Amino acid sequence: MPGRQYPTLRQRRLGAELRRMREQAGLGGSQLARALGVSPAQVTQMESGKGSVNADRLLTIAAACKFTNQPLIDALTTIIATREKGWWEEYRGVLSTDFLEVAEMEAHAQVIYTWATTYVPGLQQTSAYASAIFARITPPLPKQDIDVRTQFRVRRQQALRSSGTTHISFIHEAALRMQFGGRKVLASQLDGLVDDSENQTSSVRVVPFDMDTFPGAGENITFAEGSVPELATLQMDTAQGVLFFDSPADLANHRTTFTRLAALALPDDESRRFIRSIRDDMRRTYE
Repeated sequence: MPGRQYPTLRQRRLGAELRRMREQAGLGGSQLARALGVSPAQVTQMESGKGSVNADRLLTIAAACKFTNQPLIDALTTIIATREKGWWEEYRGVLSTDFLEVAEMEAHAQVIYTWATTYVPGLQQTSAYASAIFARITPPLPKQDIDVRTQFRVRRQQALRSSGTTHISFIHEAALRMQFGGRKVLASQLDGLVDDSENQTSSVRVVPFDMDTFPGAGENITFAEGSVPELATLQMDTAQGVLFFDSPADLANHRTTFTRLAALALPDDESRRFIRSIRDDMRRTYE
């Protein structure tokens, strides 16, 4: 049976965990293939997410690798059992895979942490602000592309709110002051942030300029906790596109970053006052 041409983010992640399972056991691909009675090419297909894996095959691989982390095995079994397509599949062929995979990651997260240094996180952007973000791309996008990207971003927000997933957002003051679309758009965006912070499942905490340190990298990042710690995913926005990381070292490093942010950032109430003060500054310039 031919492999999948375009495996989803979750299918690739299942494959990556199978590869880690094998490597932790000190087995080469050919050794595992002999233990399973399959070809080395089939092992490669499974570990790339292109080859299908059922629950029985997963247990056979775990046994061959002497893998005893039952919570992770159970979580991988759940990935295998999940068959329904997400709402984002409506946009396949319309938007790039990056957009779809971010929505897929968010849909399966238990808790979402964001750290924003250059602009307000996509999950908290107003339509006008999001459109202004997309309009700044060089070379310019056609209006219809800007509109569909903005619509998709709004759908992500709606999906998160309806799921009840907790979103803990850390935002640097620089991102609160950076203007996309002008002062009125920014003032409205800051109002939206305050409203979002009052949602029961949301937390918005500000890291002001006068903090004596700057945790982590300068890119906007999202950390999505999985059903078990091993299945967390780090997503980073870069000028070249979206990057995903899932190695134990990357996950441990960024858990430390968010622990430091939690210790440094202003509390929620104080953050709301801080955001309102910037909003009032913006309004005074055009009212």
